[in-house]
Amino acid sequence: MIHFFYENTSEIIEENIKPWIEKIIITEEKRLGEINYIFCDDEYLLKINQDYLQHDYYTDIITFDNVRGKTISGEIFVSLQRIKDNASLISKNYEEETRRVIAHGILHLCGYKDKTDEQQKEMRAKEDFYLNIF
Repeated sequence: MIHFFYENTSEIIEENIKPWIEKIIITEEKRLGEINYIFCDDEYLLKINQDYLQHDYYTDIITFDNVRGKTISGEIFVSLQRIKDNASLISKNYEEETRRVIAHGILHLCGYKDKTDEQQKEMRAKEDFYLNIF
């Protein structure tokens, strides 16, 4: 099951994106467990970053992995405010950048990392692939 929750934001993500998220999971040969997206503002996500990861900076996404085998489950916190700012900085469409970040969280749960340059390239290629099938 995929659930959307909202904290400190009035923006709403279209529910019709859920089948696309499920398609990503299936294409990656995983099973859908329990996925909670928590859409929020910068300050809410900064507090999560500080309290749980001991990082004192803004980010667009934090993914907490509860994966068991091939069953994908987790909590994905997304700052819509940060996405909007980032989209403006890189001259990208806000809706597309939001979908990219949503896919990014799922790809983390599917096992993809983004710490090294090589991992970042692979993650970006996967994001682009799934954005093209949206």
